[in-house]
Amino acid sequence: MSTPKYSDYIVYVDESGDHSIESINERYPLFVLAFCIMRKDVYAHAISPSLRMLKFAFFGHDMVVFHEHEIRKKLGSFHSLEKTRREQLLGCISDLISTADFTLIPVVIDKLALKQKGADVPHVYHLAMQIGLKQILKFLISKEQENFRTHVIFEARGRLDDLALELEFKKVCDSLNDYLNPLPFDIVVADKKTNSSGLQLADMVARPVGLSILRPYQPNRAFDILRNKIYREVGVQEGQFVYPIKAKGPEVALEAQAPVG
Repeated sequence: MSTPKYSDYIVYVDESGDHSIESINERYPLFVLAFCIMRKDVYAHAISPSLRMLKFAFFGHDMVVFHEHEIRKKLGSFHSLEKTRREQLLGCISDLISTADFTLIPVVIDKLALKQKGADVPHVYHLAMQIGLKQILKFLISKEQENFRTHVIFEARGRLDDLALELEFKKVCDSLNDYLNPLPFDIVVADKKTNSSGLQLADMVARPVGLSILRPYQPNRAFDILRNKIYREVGVQEGQFVYPIKAKGPEVALEAQAPVG
């Protein structure tokens, strides 16, 4: 039995916001899925060790799980950090993300606009996943890696949600995609308690992307750091994919597109 050939890249995915279309928080009516693509050698020898050393420096051990919401709300392990120390931690995290060599594919779903479509509203999380996989494939093609298997790691959200995601992922990869051909992806769903450095990095980049769309004129240092990491196709100025946009006419379907401005 031959050993399957894996690509040089791995993808970590996390979200900002919730995927509910029935109850929408008008203060944050977005759902963001951030796909962080990393070369495995860079991840193993640079990104992951840097994150562990940061944990050692601030907590004395590496069992702390960096979660953007908990850091921002001073919860869990971050509750005891006094203000100056917390600001130092945030600065070090920003520096780590700035220097980390990875590519970001952010997908933003405007849930209010999506709900206005009416009937046949797609599952928000699954829609974002499908858009993201399409862009990941374009990235892999640009690196001549499209013929090798690439693992896409999602954070677990609950048994039923995870099973539904795995089923939809496999449908998309089998043939339910724009290429009508199998896609070279395998899914892994992992609990955040696994303390995956890749999932923690993805968690910390998702919300700044959402805020850059929700409040485009508000200073956003975190997104300024991420801007140059966003994957851009040749000839495409921006790389965030926002769904949906206004249709050009009643016969034109809504489609994902990079935002203007």
